[in-house]
Amino acid sequence: MTTLAAWLCLLLAPQPAPPTLLLVTGAGGSDEFHTQFEAATESWRQHADEAGMEVLQVGEEKDGKMPRDQLQGLLQSLSSESPQPLWIVFIGHGTYAQKKAKFNLVGPDLSAQELGSWIERFQRPVAVINCSSASGPFVNELSAPGRVVVTATRSGNEQNYSRFGVYLAESINDPAVDLDKDGQISLLEAFLAASNRVQRFYSEDNRLVTEHALIDDNGDGLGTPASWFRGVYTFKRPRGAESADGLRANQFHLIKSVQEQALSPEIRKRRDALESELSVIREKRDALSEQEYLVELERICLEIARLYRDSEK
Repeated sequence: MTTLAAWLCLLLAPQPAPPTLLLVTGAGGSDEFHTQFEAATESWRQHADEAGMEVLQVGEEKDGKMPRDQLQGLLQSLSSESPQPLWIVFIGHGTYAQKKAKFNLVGPDLSAQELGSWIERFQRPVAVINCSSASGPFVNELSAPGRVVVTATRSGNEQNYSRFGVYLAESINDPAVDLDKDGQISLLEAFLAASNRVQRFYSEDNRLVTEHALIDDNGDGLGTPASWFRGVYTFKRPRGAESADGLRANQFHLIKSVQEQALSPEIRKRRDALESELSVIREKRDALSEQEYLVELERICLEIARLYRDSEK
């Protein structure tokens, strides 16, 4: 096949669907908050455009439809099965009353229960990031195997304005927060950086901390704060947790490195599964003999290395 023919075949071949970012900007309530929310939304949009993602936005009333109805319609229209991840980011205020957490939209608000029912059908990788106050109960409602949930607070009772969302938007593509030095910023790394910036703000301003972000990606609905991580690994777990949070979130990258882009969705899925196995082996370290541990470690690491080698051919 000639070079021209090969180029034409590549050009005409069906292109895989890109990852999707669904941005939901809530009601500002004041000019100050409206400006901050719009800036955070624009930051996410620009990064997603750079990554070649499909970007969908919900904010104001459009074509006679309120944002809540727009969001429901968009979620219904998206493919439920895909190797490509779906990121859903909420930027705004939240409330908690009568044991129900809601995200404030223009018009009717959105409850955690409603969102949970709308995304239940998705079998693809999903990350839900709620940057609003009183967002903690979204962890309990949305947690599921293979899903990453991030909230700006640990409970519905933390109802003051949350600064976490602004810091997360600034951290999601900041090279300075690349803890594992793989040339890309994971959702976990951005979460840790934003949480640390929140803590510094309150400490330097000598204020009582009114927000404690959580991340949940093992499906147990318990969530883990940033203070329980050392690097990208946890040293402490919530009571009753059978596995640690963080691994899945560290596999979500808004903008992938050149090496990561070279991996097909199938190879990336296998690599992620092997990394999950590696995490299990690390957790069982004390229950295994030295020989058993090293044999399993070598087996997994060699297969991961082969995946990267083969992707470069």
